[in-house]
Amino acid sequence: MVRSHAGVLLGREGETGFLHDRIRGLPRQGGAVLVHGEPGIGKTALLEEAARHAARNRNRVLTTVGVESETLLPFSGLHQLIFPFRSLIDDLPDTERDALRAALGITDAPVPDLYLVALASLNLLARAAADAPLLLVVDDVHWLDGASAEVVSFLSRRLESEPILLLAALRDGYPTRLTRADVADLAVGPLSAEASALLLDQRAPGLARMARQQLLKDAAGNPLALTELATDTSGQGVISPDAPWTPMSRRLQDAFTARLRTLPDATRHILLTAACDDSPSLTETMRVASLDLAAPATAADLAPAVSARLIEVADDAVRFRHPLMRSAIRQAAPAARRREVHAALARCLPAGSDRRTWHEAAAAVQPDARLADRLEAAADRAYRRGGAADSVFALEQSARLSSEPEQRVERLLKAADQAVDTGQQHLLTRLLDAAAPWAATPQQRARIQWIKGGLEDGMRDASEGTALLTRLVRTVMAEGDHDLAVRILWSAALRCFWSEPGDAARRDIVALADALPFPDDDPRILAILAYAQPVTSGRRVLAHLRRAAGRTAGDAQADRLVGSAAVLVGDFELAAELSEVSVPGLRAHGRLGLLARALGAQAWSGAQLARLDSTIPVAEEASRLARETGQTFLHGINVATEARTAALQGRYDSAMELAAQAERIGLPVAARPVLATAQIARGVAAMGAGRHDEAHAHLLRMHDPTDPAHQPALRCYALIELVDAAVHSGDTRRARSVIGEMEAAARRSTSPALHSGLRYARAVLADDTEAEKLFEQALADDGCAWPFDRARVQLAYGQWLRRQRRVTDARAQLRAARDAFDALGTVPWGERARRELLASGETSRRREPDARDRLTPQELQIARMAAEGLTNREIGQRLYLSHRTVSTHLHRVFPKLGITSRVELRNALPHFQ
Repeated sequence: MVRSHAGVLLGREGETGFLHDRIRGLPRQGGAVLVHGEPGIGKTALLEEAARHAARNRNRVLTTVGVESETLLPFSGLHQLIFPFRSLIDDLPDTERDALRAALGITDAPVPDLYLVALASLNLLARAAADAPLLLVVDDVHWLDGASAEVVSFLSRRLESEPILLLAALRDGYPTRLTRADVADLAVGPLSAEASALLLDQRAPGLARMARQQLLKDAAGNPLALTELATDTSGQGVISPDAPWTPMSRRLQDAFTARLRTLPDATRHILLTAACDDSPSLTETMRVASLDLAAPATAADLAPAVSARLIEVADDAVRFRHPLMRSAIRQAAPAARRREVHAALARCLPAGSDRRTWHEAAAAVQPDARLADRLEAAADRAYRRGGAADSVFALEQSARLSSEPEQRVERLLKAADQAVDTGQQHLLTRLLDAAAPWAATPQQRARIQWIKGGLEDGMRDASEGTALLTRLVRTVMAEGDHDLAVRILWSAALRCFWSEPGDAARRDIVALADALPFPDDDPRILAILAYAQPVTSGRRVLAHLRRAAGRTAGDAQADRLVGSAAVLVGDFELAAELSEVSVPGLRAHGRLGLLARALGAQAWSGAQLARLDSTIPVAEEASRLARETGQTFLHGINVATEARTAALQGRYDSAMELAAQAERIGLPVAARPVLATAQIARGVAAMGAGRHDEAHAHLLRMHDPTDPAHQPALRCYALIELVDAAVHSGDTRRARSVIGEMEAAARRSTSPALHSGLRYARAVLADDTEAEKLFEQALADDGCAWPFDRARVQLAYGQWLRRQRRVTDARAQLRAARDAFDALGTVPWGERARRELLASGETSRRREPDARDRLTPQELQIARMAAEGLTNREIGQRLYLSHRTVSTHLHRVFPKLGITSRVELRNALPHFQ
């Protein structure tokens, strides 16, 4: 029953029934629904009907509306939504309280991070919902300010366990973060022919037959067209069938413009003032409009606009009945007239306020240095409050009004640098295109090229390769800006991770890193070396990693960098340790983009070490956060890591499905670490399922330089898998060639993972006269301290001993391997050890499923934290969930583990202590 703008409800029984059902289920379950469709199709009417239904069911309804005109302040939409519960802010934890107060402008403190504001908003609404279920209604979500839109997207993914339902209306063709949030989707299509005819007859019962038929045809089931165009149609107003086709939104705007022409001059002036004003205040609109009228504006002057059904007036607020009406009024006025109205609005606003600055900018035609400075200051305030998108727009306007070319380009580049944070490629391109003609210095041109590759680590634009970036580094170094130089060089090093620029480019990056005036243990330099030359520079990087970690204590970003460097040079113990150390600081400051990267490094390392108890939940969270923060290829590598943990558990179908998903993400741009990790996962899954030839083929792809799955660092750390598959497939020729390459690499690197893989390979590929000595050396070496690697050596040794008919010796190795695999949860290897023991004449009890097998990754993560003694609220703060969601997860965990309370968790999770 879409509600037409005449107040009629027709033809939407299915849509309203769906929303009513969701509202009735609110006490038990919340969530989010995205209502989308073309302009005028009835999205707002559906939301209004849902709000009425929720109110009748004694639910609390909160609303916010995006406005087409540029939003002046970040979080203004959020302010509308949660302002009724502002008294609860002081009950939040300190960090959340301070973040939310700063975001809402209650204090002048900078916002620490957008996602901390989002978590605070979630917990505030969850507390409010304890008294009565909440319906959050967000209309025209595509026009919310950028910061509020991010918060709404964050909320949409975390309301399932809360008595809170979020309904958001989105116009088709306006992508937002919410469209990628995996929320329920309600597409609103046209009315049926029967409902359209009934609605039109109710709205215009005397319409001439020919006009009625033409309007029904042209409206094509659009309720707004049926109700509004009928007002402007007469028997003589039939459109010729041969007339050029015009989009319905334009037809409607033309109809509203025609209606506007029938109004008195004073009424049209007041309407234009309201259309240009960013505030709905009727008092403000009338005061500003009075400045240009012969007499003060009155309610009588506005009455014709109400009668013409263009606006509604209530509670000192003027509201356009549809956004297209506001657009039509603005577009019908000449540009000079709009500027006059903005100037009048500015005169009526407090001096020095950001709103006054914005309206003065909208009124300005010529450069104005003072106004440009004020806009830049407003941008800085917006950025401090977490509004990157709003800051970018202010800087762009500041550049437009700058009188000096140097200031113009600097402001455009500053805006472009911040635009990277928004993830909007089209916005970034527009700003850089505007800056390019004004870039007069080598450093400015360097910044343009560097910023251009800021999104997705440059993977979306192959033109911004490492050679270009290294040339830019030299230019910047010549200017003496070493901090900018190291940032650009880090971008070049990242290209070496995601793609393959060649040895010459890698050497060039290392040479430039050496030329920068930073100490050898600077985390940035170590990360650059590790990403650019993981093997050749491996010994050098490993020599400084521990010292670098010591001097960065307490710096979460530095710890993250050192941890990621450790991954590339194959020290997975250190990588997991340092990445984990960086996580609390990144969580506390809400830096979810960097947190996704830190968790990704921790998960990749944990999968390499087969620490499934911790890695399974970490990989899931890393994947989820990468997707939420718009890091497509990071999401891909994290999905591939999830595939690898599934393969290690023996969930072969899931592993293959996740690997295929990761490949779909990485293949279009040949994102090498994504594809390499997917091949490892496929190889491990195929081996576990006994498909040895298939496993061998998957793993060999990593070692083919012409294959997009070839990644110079990561291929060094899957040698055990490759050799295992080669031996079982009966074809070791190519594996031996790879091992020969790796032996040469090992002479230049002290990588623990590389040397561990080589020790396994030497023993397994040796002839019988050398094998025992090499197996014993592998087990005696301190480098085989990683339990999974050691157990795989023991399994291979036990198999070799059994073939030598040394059954007693074989059983000792196989038992140790079986017990280690069972403790790790690597089911396929445990089963292989059991089969070998059975062949030696010894039976083994079947492994009993544990928490890793029974719980979802998020349940496992929450259960571990609860077992450590954290409260639901503390767990929620760490995982960016509400405490009620945590409670819901724990109530699902208890029956799965056969327990009834959290005090029993420690005994139920013996491997996690």
